[in-house]
Amino acid sequence: MTTKVFVAGATGFVGKALVAEACRQGAQVWAHVRPDSPQLQNWQGYFSGIGAEVSTAAWQPEAIAAELRRTAPQWVFCCIGTTAKRMGRDGKAANSYETVDYGLTKMLADAVGQVGGVERLVYLSSLGAGPSAAGAYLQWRHRAEQAVQACGVAWTIARPSFITGQRDVSRPAEHSASLVADGLLNALGFLGATTTRQRYRSTDDTTLARALWRLANDPGAAGKVVLSEDLH
Repeated sequence: MTTKVFVAGATGFVGKALVAEACRQGAQVWAHVRPDSPQLQNWQGYFSGIGAEVSTAAWQPEAIAAELRRTAPQWVFCCIGTTAKRMGRDGKAANSYETVDYGLTKMLADAVGQVGGVERLVYLSSLGAGPSAAGAYLQWRHRAEQAVQACGVAWTIARPSFITGQRDVSRPAEHSASLVADGLLNALGFLGATTTRQRYRSTDDTTLARALWRLANDPGAAGKVVLSEDLH
C-alpha cells in the first residue's frame, strides 16, 4: 500500500528536501504551505512538479485537525522553524521561537493526537535542546519536544547539529560556523575523539531528509530521541 505522509514546514530547507525524498520513495505526499504565503503559487508549481500535493490549511487548531482527517496520513513530519533574521524583519510577536517553533508544533501535535490514525509523528529538533539550554531557541525547541512526546501517538525526535546544503535564503554565518566546527571536529577525530566528532559534525539537507524517512519507517525508533551521530 502507498504510504501517505503530511509534511509541515515543507517550504523550509529540510522540509523541501524531505518532500522530495518522500516522493522519490513513492509516497503520497501533502506538502503544507501556509495559505497567506506570498510564494504560494510558486510552491504549488514546484511541489506539483515533483509529485506532491499541496495543503493550504490555515494555522488554526480546527483547520489543521480537519486537514489531517481529510488527508489521513500514516506519518506526519514536523519541520517547522523560524530564524532570528525573520523575527527581526517581521516582528517578534508573529515570528518568535515561542509562536512558531513551539506554538505551531504544539498545534500540530495536538491535532495528531486528536484525529487518530497517525502511526508516527517525526519532529525535527536541534542538538542541544533542553530546559536549561543556552538561548531561547533551544529552550523553545525543548518545549516543542515535550508537546510532541505528549501527543498520544508514536513519536520520534531528531536532533541534528549544523545543517548544510544549498539554501534558498543565504545564511553565511551558519555556513561559516559549520565549516569551522567540522574542521575542529576532524582534528579531534584524529586525536581519538570520534564520538564527539560524529555527534557535532554537520549534516546536509538531503542526508537528513533520508534519515527522517528512515526513522519514520523504523519501529525501533518509536519513542526515541535520535542524536546527530545516528542521522548521517
